Amino acid sequence: MINYWRSSKMDISVDLSSRIRSGGALELCYCHYLCIRPRYSPPPSRREVLYRGCHAERSYNKQLSGRKLMSKMANSEVKEAASEATAGKMIFEPILEDEVFRFDCSANDRDAAYPSLSFINSNDRDVPIMSNKVPLYIPSFECLLGQQIVKLELPVGTSFYGTGEVSGQLERTGKRVFTWNTDAWGYGPGTTSLYQSHPWVLAVLPNGEALGILADTTRRCEIDLRIKCRIQFNAPASFPVITFGPFPSPSGVLISLSHAIGTVFMPPKWSLGYHQCRWSYESEERVLEVARKFREKGIPCDVIWMDIDYMDGFRCFTFDKERFPDPKSLVKDLHHIGFKAIWMLDPGIKHEKGYFVYDSGTEHDAWIQEENGMDFVGDVWPGPCVFPDFTRSKIRSWWANLVRDFISNGVDGIWNDMNEPAIFKAVTKTMPESNIHRGDNELGGHQSHAHYHNVYGMLMARSTYEGMELADKRKRPFVLTRAGFIGSQRYAAMWTGDNLSNWEHLHMSISMVLQLGLSGQPLAGPDIGGFAENATPKLFGRWMGFGAMFPFCRGHSETDTINHEPWSFGEECEDVCRLALRRRYRLIPHIYTLFYMAHTRGTPVATPAFFADPKDPNLRTLESCFLLGPLLVYASMMPDLGSDKLQLLLPKGIWLSFDFDDSHPDLPALYLQGGSIIPVGPPLQHVGESNPSDDLTLILALDEHGKAEGVLFEDDGDGYGFTKGEYLLTHYVAELKSSVITVRISETKGVWKRPNRRIHVQLLIGEGAMLDAWGIDGEVLQIEMPSETEVSKLISTRKVHNKMRLESVKLIPNVEDVSGHKGGELSRTPIELENGDWSLQIVPWIGGRIISMVHLPSGRQWLHSRVEINGYEEYGGTEYRSAGCSEEYHVIQGDVELAGEEESVLLEGDIGGGLILQRQITIPKDNPKVFRVESSILARKVGSGSGGFSRLVCLRVHPTFSLLHPTESFVAFTSIDGSKQEVWPGSGEQLYEGNLLPNGEWMLVDKCLGLGLINRFNVSDVYKCLIHWGTGTVNLELWSEDRPVSKQSPLRVFHEYEVMEIP
Repeated sequence: MINYWRSSKMDISVDLSSRIRSGGALELCYCHYLCIRPRYSPPPSRREVLYRGCHAERSYNKQLSGRKLMSKMANSEVKEAASEATAGKMIFEPILEDEVFRFDCSANDRDAAYPSLSFINSNDRDVPIMSNKVPLYIPSFECLLGQQIVKLELPVGTSFYGTGEVSGQLERTGKRVFTWNTDAWGYGPGTTSLYQSHPWVLAVLPNGEALGILADTTRRCEIDLRIKCRIQFNAPASFPVITFGPFPSPSGVLISLSHAIGTVFMPPKWSLGYHQCRWSYESEERVLEVARKFREKGIPCDVIWMDIDYMDGFRCFTFDKERFPDPKSLVKDLHHIGFKAIWMLDPGIKHEKGYFVYDSGTEHDAWIQEENGMDFVGDVWPGPCVFPDFTRSKIRSWWANLVRDFISNGVDGIWNDMNEPAIFKAVTKTMPESNIHRGDNELGGHQSHAHYHNVYGMLMARSTYEGMELADKRKRPFVLTRAGFIGSQRYAAMWTGDNLSNWEHLHMSISMVLQLGLSGQPLAGPDIGGFAENATPKLFGRWMGFGAMFPFCRGHSETDTINHEPWSFGEECEDVCRLALRRRYRLIPHIYTLFYMAHTRGTPVATPAFFADPKDPNLRTLESCFLLGPLLVYASMMPDLGSDKLQLLLPKGIWLSFDFDDSHPDLPALYLQGGSIIPVGPPLQHVGESNPSDDLTLILALDEHGKAEGVLFEDDGDGYGFTKGEYLLTHYVAELKSSVITVRISETKGVWKRPNRRIHVQLLIGEGAMLDAWGIDGEVLQIEMPSETEVSKLISTRKVHNKMRLESVKLIPNVEDVSGHKGGELSRTPIELENGDWSLQIVPWIGGRIISMVHLPSGRQWLHSRVEINGYEEYGGTEYRSAGCSEEYHVIQGDVELAGEEESVLLEGDIGGGLILQRQITIPKDNPKVFRVESSILARKVGSGSGGFSRLVCLRVHPTFSLLHPTESFVAFTSIDGSKQEVWPGSGEQLYEGNLLPNGEWMLVDKCLGLGLINRFNVSDVYKCLIHWGTGTVNLELWSEDRPVSKQSPLRVFHEYEVMEIP
């Protein structure tokens, strides 16, 4: 057993001004001379001197109780940090269990660390254990200007996963994200901050072993995986880092992680059915109409959701008296036909005297405060709002009691939305980081919002969950939260936020659900069909096909879109949705068992294909399939290629295909791993229809040794009887001996008696063929294995049957556009230009706009865009969104497939009056660091009666750039008169002309990333430059002069973009 020894440490305080000034700001800086030497290690050659400039503030911070003192300190933290860097290997202690280690920069940093909000019990992180283990990989650290940078080097061939809720690719090498919960409507594959924060990376080593690393900080944290085989965290100092493993498999890492951060709450069984949602079903009558139509059409569904419009003026805990006058009666009617009802609650409470929640919260002093001690007020849906301070147990209890009373209206589940928290009319999309939370000591005490921002959503979900527990201890709570932190799975399910109805988001949805599962949150899913804009029938049907296999299964769509219920896209799509959901309901016994294992043991539910063989590098980037235990779900992501035409890459070993006699090109292919048994139930309309005496089906695939095993968990489906042994856990085994397969029960747990029911065994033998046998559950069942000749005949017959079925199914038609308020023709493929430093996507069919502008070396997506609005667009007038922004453009010429050569595209759009807006977009061969745009308004058919001149026009270049770090971004330029300009968010709209016009270039600077986007232009073309700051966006506009044009006198603006590193 290793004994850990610490030398005495000498703390020499360097008095920069060792007094507390009148405002309460502490200005102490410590130099720690520290020698830490475990007995097993050789003595150091010299003492390491660790200069920790902000440690004194951090230690003192915990003792402060005055709000003014705290806020002054919080603001000074970075400013007073050390200007001198320190670096070295981190020190470690074993914690929690074998192969889990805590690393800190120094012993003083260890002592000064804030309590853990990710661990179930912060003491598990803070108290070392006795162990003879030492870490195989030790991180290094560097501290500079108040930031702590941690690096962990791993072997060549290591693959990275996790990082929580992230868009883009499954394997994360080359990516960088920032943990800062953000309202990210319409995010793209390059968006670096979404709604949830998980400062966690799962590393799969070349030999198939796996290691996890957690940066245990609630602050904004950069997770940088851009260098192969290196994990780097960068966050305000100081914070501990926890490693888990290496373990023999990735599952072992996730199990160990669950011992630290907790397992997923045990979901009520009904919550594993299909959920139908919309923003919004506008009345009780509409809700019941939708619910009854599911039953009429025989499409399984368990839950109807009520979005924010059920409220009275968006006031939480209220109901609109005209549209939802009797919620109890509505819920009673829904329960009668097998539906549950889930209702939304946001954190923003309307700032209105006489509104009972506001009055009660004010009486309890519940609200987050500004730095000056006043209640913070920010705009959200109801208008001016205050926000509960969930960092205080007193306020969590107050909220929980509101929830308890709310449940009495018949509420079955609660949806927490907008809890990043999102704030309207704010550049940062959230409240000021200087706001004050008067948190409990066990959470970290009084801190600025910068400290608690990322855990606000988790704490709200916790309070909501606890309120549901108060309401009825016989039922399990169900909470869905948009914002979360690592550990939120203890209280709530999660969905992937406001996605888009397009094929890119369909593809990303698998990776996003898997990443959440690999970060400790198994109960997750996307808005099936896409939230924003209109789905097409093919898109919706394909998405439902494999979305029905996700752990959390919900369809949801935005206001002003067409209806997105399964029957809304024609008979063919409706048939596919019905088949997909019937599959899900047949598999609920298996899915429910997976969640029992996840809840009790920490095992994952949905995992990438490489979990079947972590050593195989070819499986590590597969994004079109996933595992539900031993069940492999393989989908097609391409509109014109069904699952029946896929060329599949399967893990090694035996994988046998099967279906429920429901094969369809728009449904995923299903494979069962050899050696496995999965339980299957009847195709119910809702979970409440199930009965313990229903026939039980076991689908069975033997391994190469002729054996198989599986497990089934059964209980009441709700409540907590299972914690007292009121359940039945059955282990089934099968074995082939002497041409006879014997299926029997090997072990049972729980006090439940086995139901009197039939058992149906389906033995897979290849190509979807199977042998059927019936018996009584609990009795030994034997199946005689047919000869090889008979097996071949069965397989041939099955192949013919499957072919006939596929030939007879009605395919979903390819419809490119769906009419509606937000039709974006999203199934059309954008033009792609990629060369040198740039990757661009251009849509010629709406405004000719550039919708994606990715700088490849940095991975930065600069544009904030939807297909039909924003991105890079141009107008033919001075008015916002005047002619040119929404017309259909045509490609006149394009050279986009010449690798290494100049790539360009020439577009034209008719803007009326005989005028053409022409745009040439080029990535030049001679300078691929830039891309150029040459735009013109041309007089193509101007009548002679006007003298050959057009109406008054102006060429207005209108790009909308995203701000990843709004408080750290600004626009810089030198004016024609030589004056230096820095324009920051909050300055409103600024117009520059004459001698104040930028002298040929201006730059959008992101200080946090150290990057600047330079826009160069011909000064002779540009008469005005306009800067407009939006919420998380900025427009940098170039305006030509305002005049008529003729064939001889067009308007032109020539400009280019380049990204440079900013020191």
